[in-house]
Amino acid sequence: MTIDRAVFAFAGLVVLLGLALATWVHPYWALLSAFAGLNMFQAAFTGVCPAAMVFKRLGFKPGLLFK
Repeated sequence: MTIDRAVFAFAGLVVLLGLALATWVHPYWALLSAFAGLNMFQAAFTGVCPAAMVFKRLGFKPGLLFK
């Protein structure tokens, strides 16, 4: 799996987790989904993604977006 695919999978997981927790635990958990969305938005413009840095250190193969 490349870093790009790992980042997308992780972002999707965080968004879905935030929505599930907001539904079943407390509405403030929706902020987790908002944080993930804001992080994806800034990564689109800056090319900097903390999750990509972590996946790179874990040994994932470079992708087209994150190297």
